[in-house]
Parts: sequence; C-alpha cells; structure tokens
Amino acid sequence: MVQSFINARTLNPADMRMPQLAAMIAKQPRKFHGVEVPGSKEPQLWNDVFKFMAKASVFHFDDSDKQKKYEMVSFDEFIEELAELKKLSDQFEAPVVYSHNDLLSGNLMFDDDKDKLYFIDFEYGSYSYRGFDIGNHFNEYAGYECDYSLYPSKEEQYFFFKNYLKPESPEEVSDEEMESLYVETNTYMLASHLYWALWALIQAKMSPQFFTIWATSFFGTMNPRD
Repeated sequence: MVQSFINARTLNPADMRMPQLAAMIAKQPRKFHGVEVPGSKEPQLWNDVFKFMAKASVFHFDDSDKQKKYEMVSFDEFIEELAELKKLSDQFEAPVVYSHNDLLSGNLMFDDDKDKLYFIDFEYGSYSYRGFDIGNHFNEYAGYECDYSLYPSKEEQYFFFKNYLKPESPEEVSDEEMESLYVETNTYMLASHLYWALWALIQAKMSPQFFTIWATSFFGTMNPRD
C-alpha cells in the first residue's frame, strides 16, 4: 500500500465538467490505461456482475419496509437485461486496459497553486474495458444525489474524448473516432449503473446507509450518500 499526503482539494461533481479540469481529467486515464501491470489481464467486470447478481437475488431483510422494496425488483428480468447488455458490449471489442474503475469526484484532487491533478484511491483498480472506466466516470457527474440530468451532454463527452484520444493534439481527433468511443462508453455506462446498484444492495445487508444508496440506484430515491 502506498500512502502520502497531497496538499490539494477534493473536487466536487460540478468541477468535473469545467472545461479546463475536464481536459486534465481526460488526459490522466490515457496515461494509466497504457500502463502494464503484472498479473492477469482478464477483465472481471461481467464475472463480478453475475456473482453480485447471484448473491443479491436471494436476500431477505428483517425490516418489512426494506423487504417490500427489495421484492419490487424482478431479478429474472434483471438477469435477462444483463445478458443482453453483455451481448451488446461484446460487439465493440473494447480495449482492455488497466482501469481506475471508481473515478468519482471524491477520488480526484486538484492543487490550485501548482495547477496539478491527482487521481487517488485505486482500491478498485484492475484490468477492465476502456468504455467502462470512462462511462463510470460520466455517471459520477450526477453526484451523490444521483441527479442524472447532470450526465454530460454529447458535446461535453466529445470534448472529453478529444483530450483522451490525443492529449497533445485534441483537434486532430476525427468525428468517426469520437462517435465510436461515444457509443462504446455509453453502452458500458449502463454496466456501471448495474454494477454499483448490485454492489450497494450487497452492502445494504451490512449497513443501513447502503440500503439508501441501493434504493437510489434502483428507484431514484433522492437521498445523499455519506
């Protein structure tokens, strides 16, 4: 484990869409997506999602209100949707890269004096699909309140893609390249929703606050996450 003190401020969701910071954020993954890390390079996204599903679909909550909400979820339909999404995502042959997998604003720090951006907390770091890492980051524009009206527009995404694909010459990125990454990213964005919704449901068995996160993921309950 590597630990150090960083003299910088944690970003908030609104910061991530500011053009200057968005460009800097886009350029960072481009660097570590090219890093070679020892160990298996087999992406575990779908294995993890289906393991989460198998575990989460057989829960029982002693709290009757929680159990009633839990029973509103049709896990049979959920499994079908997951299978369809996996089938769709497989068509992209998305690059498998070393990914952060949790690029929310709280894991981004900025030193205003040095104009330097830091990514922290790589606890979920692993080899995964490029589109998942980017799509997961875009989902975090919604903030802890999960306000998905704040999801980045196509124009904002294209700006991000330009700086990701060619950090030194973003204006040279073609429309075809941006459209391809746009479709890839917004397909894996759906996988990100499902991944964290199932993750939160599993955590909800251990902590009441995570039931709120899970309910927000599934039903849009507007309760902030601590």
